Amino acid sequence: YRYLCKKKKRLWKGALLSPVPRLLSPSTRTLFSETGVWEKDYLKETRRRVEEWWHPRIMAQWQKDGSNRKKFYVLSMFPYPSGQLHMGHVRVYTISDTIGHFQRMRGHQVLNPMGWDAFGLPAENAAIERGLDPEEWTKHNIQSMREQLDNLGLCFNWDREVTTCLPDYYKWTQFLFIKLFEAGLAYRKEAVVNWDPVDQTVLADEQVDENGRSWRSGALVEQKLLTQWFIKTTNYAKPLLDALADLPEWYGVKAMQANWIGQCTGCYFDFKLKVNGEETGETLSAYSSSPETVFGEAYLAILPSHRLLHGTSSVRSALEKAFQPGRDSLTEVTARNLFTGREVPLVISHKEAFDGYLDTVIGIPDCSEEDLSVATALNLRWTTVLKSNKDDTQTLINSDEFSGLTREQAFESITQKAREQKVGGHLTSSKLRDWLISRQRYWGTPIPVVHCGSCGPVAVPEEELPVTLPKLPSLTGKGASPLEAAHDWVNCTCPRCKGPARRETDTMDTFVDSAWYYLRYTDSHNPDRPFERHLADHWLPVDVYIGGKEHAVMHLYYARFLCHFCKDQGLVAHREPFWKLLVQGLIKGQTFKLADSGQYLKREAIDFTGTRYLNLLGVTWEKMSKSKHNGLDPQEVVQQYGVDTVRLYILYAAPPEQDILWNVKTDALPGVLRWQSRLWQLVTKLRGARQPVDVPCPSLLKNKELAETKKIWENKNHAIQEVTSHLTEDFLFNAAISRLMGLTNTLSVSHSVEFEEALAALVMMTAPMAPHLASELWAGLCQVKNPISPLLQHGGDVLQQFWPNVDPEYLNVPDFVELSVLINNKACGTVTVPLEVSKDSERMQQLILESPLGKQLIGERGIKRAILSPRTALINFLIDE
Repeated sequence: YRYLCKKKKRLWKGALLSPVPRLLSPSTRTLFSETGVWEKDYLKETRRRVEEWWHPRIMAQWQKDGSNRKKFYVLSMFPYPSGQLHMGHVRVYTISDTIGHFQRMRGHQVLNPMGWDAFGLPAENAAIERGLDPEEWTKHNIQSMREQLDNLGLCFNWDREVTTCLPDYYKWTQFLFIKLFEAGLAYRKEAVVNWDPVDQTVLADEQVDENGRSWRSGALVEQKLLTQWFIKTTNYAKPLLDALADLPEWYGVKAMQANWIGQCTGCYFDFKLKVNGEETGETLSAYSSSPETVFGEAYLAILPSHRLLHGTSSVRSALEKAFQPGRDSLTEVTARNLFTGREVPLVISHKEAFDGYLDTVIGIPDCSEEDLSVATALNLRWTTVLKSNKDDTQTLINSDEFSGLTREQAFESITQKAREQKVGGHLTSSKLRDWLISRQRYWGTPIPVVHCGSCGPVAVPEEELPVTLPKLPSLTGKGASPLEAAHDWVNCTCPRCKGPARRETDTMDTFVDSAWYYLRYTDSHNPDRPFERHLADHWLPVDVYIGGKEHAVMHLYYARFLCHFCKDQGLVAHREPFWKLLVQGLIKGQTFKLADSGQYLKREAIDFTGTRYLNLLGVTWEKMSKSKHNGLDPQEVVQQYGVDTVRLYILYAAPPEQDILWNVKTDALPGVLRWQSRLWQLVTKLRGARQPVDVPCPSLLKNKELAETKKIWENKNHAIQEVTSHLTEDFLFNAAISRLMGLTNTLSVSHSVEFEEALAALVMMTAPMAPHLASELWAGLCQVKNPISPLLQHGGDVLQQFWPNVDPEYLNVPDFVELSVLINNKACGTVTVPLEVSKDSERMQQLILESPLGKQLIGERGIKRAILSPRTALINFLIDE
C-alpha cells in the first residue's frame, strides 16, 4: 500500500485518513459516476477519468434530439481536409459546440453539421508530389481529421456529413450550375485573366492580393487571354447590397460586403458588334453610370488592354488598324444597342483605366463633360436627351416612351424594361466584376457542358449527372488542364444533335462547392434533388454562422449570391442564408526570427540566457504555422490540459473576433484551472454538508446568513440574465465565464436553498462550455443527501436539463450593472449603475464622478477623455497624472 501511494505525498497523506473501503482500489483515483465514491479534489488524474467517462455518453446524448421543437441552426465553416487539425479549428468548433449545447438546453432542436471542403489545389499538389491519387489522399485525411474532432468531444450531426469531392455532392453542384446556365447567368467568354504560373491555373480577381500575388502560392500573377467560364454575379449586386440592411450587425463584415459590392448606381447594356455593316455575332456589355440617359449615347469606348484587341475575334484587325496609342481612336467597328436599337461607333480610349474595373463604357455627352469632350474631338453625332426645368429638375426628351419622365422616374423605368428584355439593366457598381469560376486543374467539380461544332456549348442533361472525374494514370500540374489527357472521357456525343462533341475540361473553383453546402446539410442524403424545399425552409436561415474573417468577402458574397438565385428559382423561401455571423480571430503563436535574414528559429534552439541571439532576434506573434515553428498540435495540448480546460481557455482568453496570443503562462489558463477546482470544491462542500443525519433547516438562519442568502439569490439571477444574453446576443463567452466566476465566489451558506439553487444554476450554465466537468458535477449534486431545492431532485444528465430562468420577482427589481472603472488603463474598482443608462457615456461619466470611488480617485483631476466600452461593462478615464 505504501509503495502504491508513495509517489504522491498528498495521496499518501489522504489515504492514511481515509476510511477502510479506499484500500480496495488504492492504485487509481475514484470517479463518482463510475464507483459512487466522490473524490475530494479535482486533480489531473480525476480530470482525465472524468473526460474519458463522459466523452462517449455526451456524444450519445447528442444523437437523441426531438423533432417537435423550435429549430436552431448553428453552422461553422467546414474545413479543407489537410489531415491535421490546427488550433484555429479547435477555436471555431468549440464555439459552435458551446452554442449548440446551450441552445439544446434552451429547448431547441439543434442542427450543428460538419463536412469537408474536399476539392482543390492542395490535395492535387500533394498527390503530384507523392505520386498518389488525390481522392485517396483526401479520403485518408478526412478519416484522420474526423477522429481528431471526435477526440475533442465535439458534438456534430455526423448523419448530415457532406464531402464536396464525392459524386453524390458535386452532382448537385453541377445541377445548380446548369440552372445558372439556363438562366443566362453562367456564360463563357474570352478574357484577359489572372494566371498563377506556379499552380498553373486561373485566379479570380479576389484571389490576387494587393501586391499582385496569388492568394495561395504567393507567385506573381501573369495576365493571359483565355476563354473562361463566368457567373454573372453583377446581376445580383443591388439585391445583395440592399439585403444587408435587414441583417444584424456582423462585426464590420457587413461594411466589408457593402464596400466590395460598391454603390450600385449604374448598369450594363448589351451591344451587338458590326464590322463593315455586318454583325460579327459577338455581344459586348458596356457600363453606364447614368442609364436613364442611354438614348443620348454617342459612342462605345474600350481600353487598349481590352480582349478585342488581343483575341482571335474578327473585330481585332479593324481595331488594330485604327488604334493610335496615346489618343482616343475612332474605329470602323460599330455597336448596336439591343435596348435602344441605336448604332454607335466603337472608340479605343487613350486611358489606361476607367472608373473601377471597367473596360467598356458608354459615352453620353449630356451627362459627362469628359464624354462631351471625346465626342466633340472625334466629330461624333448624338441626341440631346435632357431638358432642364425652372425648378432645377431635368426631364427626358428624345427617349421614346420614356420622354417626359424625370431622371429619377426614367432611371427606374429604363433599367426595369432592360431587365425584362434581358439586354441588361441590372443595377451594379463600376468596381464589381462577374465571378470567374474556370480552373485548369483536375481535382475539382467538372463543368457539366459539352462543346458541339453545330450547337455550341450545351448543358449535360440532368438525368446524365453527375459528370464524374475520370481516373488519370498520373498528374503533373503543368500545361493544359489534366483532363485534356483523358481522351475517352473528353470525346463524347452532343446531347442535342447527337453529333461529335468534346467535354469541357475546366473544373470549377472550389468556392462554387462551398456556396451552397449549408443548403445540402438540410437534406444531405437526398438522391433525387439537392434538397427538399420544405427541409431547407425549415432550417434556413442559419441562426449563427461561425468562421474566420478572411472569408468575409469572397465566400460570404458567393454564398449569399447563390441563395438569392435559389430563391428566384423557387428552390428556397429565404433570400439570405445567414442571420447572425460570428467571425473569429486567429490564434497566434510567438515567433523568433533572425533580424538580418528573417529566418524563423525554433524556441528550443535559442539560448535565452545569452545575448548573442537576443540581439539578432525579431520576436513577435503570428498566425500559427509549421514553417514559423510556432504551431501547436491540438491533440498534445488536450493531452496536457484536458478537453474542458482547452475549451475554457479558448473561450475565456478573448472575445471571438479578437486574436488569441497563445501563452499558457498568462492569467487565462491558470484562471480556468483554478475555477474548475473551485467548482469541484463547492460540490464537495455541499455533499459534505448533507450527510444522512444533517437535515438543513433554513428557518433557523441568522440575520447575517439571511443577508448572505439574499446576495446569493441576486447574484444567481444576475448571472443567469448576463450569461444568457452573452450566449444569445453578443457571444462574449469570456464575459460569460467571468460572470460565472463571479457567481462562484459569492456562494456561501451551504445550508440554504439559495446556495443549492445557485450552485445548480452555476453547473448548468457551465455545461455548454465544459460539458465533461459539468456532467460529473451534476451527477454529484443529484446524489446529495437531504436536498432542499427540487432542482437537485430532477435526475438526468446536466446537458438534458432546461437552461435556468431568472426568478420572476427578480425581474420586477430595477436592473443594475456593475461597471468596471479604469483610470489610465488600470483597474481601480467597480460602481453599480442603472442598466438603462449604462450605454450613455455622458451619464456614466457623471455617475462615476459623483460616486465615492470617483470622488476619491478622480476628484478635481483633469479628464482628457472617458471611453465607455460598447460591448463590456467598462469605462476608462484618461486623466492628467
